[in-house]
Amino acid sequence: MLTIERALPQDAPAILALQRLAFQSEAALYNDWSIPPLTQTLEALLKEFSAAIILKAIAEGQLVGSVRARCHDGLCEVGRLIVHPAFQRRGIGSRLLTAIEDQFPAVTRFELFTGSKSESNLRLYQRAGYRITRTKSLSPAASITYLEKRANPAG
Repeated sequence: MLTIERALPQDAPAILALQRLAFQSEAALYNDWSIPPLTQTLEALLKEFSAAIILKAIAEGQLVGSVRARCHDGLCEVGRLIVHPAFQRRGIGSRLLTAIEDQFPAVTRFELFTGSKSESNLRLYQRAGYRITRTKSLSPAASITYLEKRANPAG
């Protein structure tokens, strides 16, 4: 059974450890071990709790996923959707994405980004209704793709 609930600051060390594990595959894909999810500090993550909603997914008594989002001017920026490698391909990422969107019923649109070579992430987001809006080059070897989804109107 999977439960998704709001994470608390005391969850930060476990979320950070999972984030570092989950982003290993991204780092390998780009041969870049200095990507922000791998270099984020505990202090920086703790600061996010005051500015963002952070959710956690628990299965079999352990943290298996997380996602965070913050909103401004009708835009909800979704980030750091992570699932433990041993629990991937079970719909946990999709459930976390839906759960974080549900936290923000008043926004007009959602935006997120992923590495342009991250085909499984792109498929997940597009299945969830996100559409590619732009790509930004970070270096000759790496670029990120931004995706956006219009929020469902209330009622």
